[in-house]
Amino acid sequence: MAMMETPLNTWLLFGHAPRYFPDTEVVTRLPDGRVHRYTYAEFARRAQQLMHALDALGLAPGDRVATLAWNGYRHLEAYWAVPCTGRVLHTLNLRLSPEDLAYVIGHADDRAVLADPDLLPLLEKVHERGGLAGVRHIVVLGDKVPDTALPGVVAYEELIAGLPDAYAPRDIDERSPLGLCYTSGTTGRPKGVIYTHRSTVLHAIAASSQAAMSIGPGDCVLPVVPMFHANAWGVPYTATPYGAKQVFLSGSLDPAALVELMAAERVTVAAGVPTIWMAVADEIAARGGLPELRHLLCGGARPPRALIERYRRDFGIPLVQVWGMTETSPLASLAWPKEHMRDWDEERITDAVRTRAGLPLPGVQMDIRDEAGNSLDWDSISMGDLLVRGPWIADSYLGGEGAAQFTEDGWFRTGDIAVGSPDGYVVIADRAKDLIKSGGEWISSVDMESAVMALPEVAEAAVIAVPDDKWQERPLICVAPRPGSTVTLARIRDHLEATGFARWQLPDRIEVVEAIPRTGVGKFDKKALRARFDS
Repeated sequence: MAMMETPLNTWLLFGHAPRYFPDTEVVTRLPDGRVHRYTYAEFARRAQQLMHALDALGLAPGDRVATLAWNGYRHLEAYWAVPCTGRVLHTLNLRLSPEDLAYVIGHADDRAVLADPDLLPLLEKVHERGGLAGVRHIVVLGDKVPDTALPGVVAYEELIAGLPDAYAPRDIDERSPLGLCYTSGTTGRPKGVIYTHRSTVLHAIAASSQAAMSIGPGDCVLPVVPMFHANAWGVPYTATPYGAKQVFLSGSLDPAALVELMAAERVTVAAGVPTIWMAVADEIAARGGLPELRHLLCGGARPPRALIERYRRDFGIPLVQVWGMTETSPLASLAWPKEHMRDWDEERITDAVRTRAGLPLPGVQMDIRDEAGNSLDWDSISMGDLLVRGPWIADSYLGGEGAAQFTEDGWFRTGDIAVGSPDGYVVIADRAKDLIKSGGEWISSVDMESAVMALPEVAEAAVIAVPDDKWQERPLICVAPRPGSTVTLARIRDHLEATGFARWQLPDRIEVVEAIPRTGVGKFDKKALRARFDS
């Protein structure tokens, strides 16, 4: 007896929320402070109106439909409507320069752009650079079209008004493209990564499990991670079919507004990069904690140990480290304790689990290799290049670019340097480009940053390599002190030596900055620091 062949496309997931969770809410705090809320039943009706609207615009199957938008309910509707009609959702990073946006819009061959009203000036700059030459339709995600120099703009609400709110499911090949995301372009031009219907459905199923984000019908989920970055870590495609309430903070980060929203909506799971959880910690403390928050997902960079300890000690909230990339759809591993660790004290769990990138999700294979390509032992000592492969891991970039990062047998060279432990946990030692080679020995910038940020007078710290005539490279520490505090090189050197760093690893130079610059996805921008201090 054979099993029924069911295509793994978005229609398999889309209808689940309105059918079984019609009264569950989707809540958006808008940039002006107003709160929009509706149910999954209303969400599904409006998403299907958008499906009809995309047809009416004459967009062909496979056409790229871009979004230039903050997190929010209309963006969520596009997340489902675009792929359910056989088109490809291309989420544009609104923090890219107009030049880079013009490049990726042209490279992706986008045919339509859905943009938030406050982002139309950015799109105008793209237009001035000829970046919208192939775009046929611009839709502003609002009730009406504001003043703009862009031609032929139509308002989203006018576009979908009066259209049918039921749409016949399409027969979509599960291996056809669903979404398109571009890497952040920290080295060279951004590169496009195609997500298929199959890869996205499998990722959504895996991502909900207790081995991953641990999201279910009783949860309220708030992705602080942007919907324009790696599909908000897959949260919209995971939370929706599993019936979790979704909460969005639209617009630029406001720590006080974020914590207020989390408390008001009784958020149980939230996801963001370490710099977010650094920024909101004092707001959570001022409120006296967030008792309904079950865990925080923290990815994009290894969180400092001091941050992990603060959330657990002061708030009773586990900070669960997540590792992944645009190329891994993006979740690949998460740092959850194992069953035999249930009686361990928190310090032991922090050492063994929470400071690590985690256990690979079922379906994801990981290998750590030396420079000759030989697999290394997972012995907590051997350090090498991290490679991954699996059903939601990219096997190429759009247009065949960056082919050297992919092996013939399907492995993706991540560019991360990692160590594997005998019990299966992965530790990301550093990005290959961020490791510091001093006198032939390696220094992990991540380890040093984590140690320095444990100092009470330090708000943020980033470590970069600078050239050295004698030792090839030496570490330079860029520090943003807490208000009213001062930080000296001697204080940092003494602290690092006391926490186990060898004398030859200690930095010879410190630069005090007001704040560490961020990349477009909220990580520390070491490229900008190197450009400023690499001399």
